[in-house]
Amino acid sequence: QVQLVESGGGLVQPGGSLRLSCAASGLNFGIWDMGWYRQAPGKQRDLVATITSGDNTNYADSVKGRFTISRDNVENTVYLQMNSLKPEDTAVYYCNAVRMLWSYWGQGTQLTVSS
Repeated sequence: QVQLVESGGGLVQPGGSLRLSCAASGLNFGIWDMGWYRQAPGKQRDLVATITSGDNTNYADSVKGRFTISRDNVENTVYLQMNSLKPEDTAVYYCNAVRMLWSYWGQGTQLTVSS
């Protein structure tokens, strides 16, 4: 039974920072590629950042230089460090695990960037 549980969302002022966490269970975490996606009301779910089982990372252009994805294979957790936050970052952030043709999603955590 695979579970992905996001945490760390909340209300942040523009320019502020926050770290999201995604705790995984029920899978061999170290061999899965992980990612963060986000969805604003009325919009598609978009890629934010990914990190492979080999620690290769990639980022959406909109967050490049501001966000950092990382993983801890001992704690079975993937993180998203978000700096210099903008109102446009406001969305529900979802954790994703993918390997071969299998994909799992968490239920999301809300980030609101507002003054």
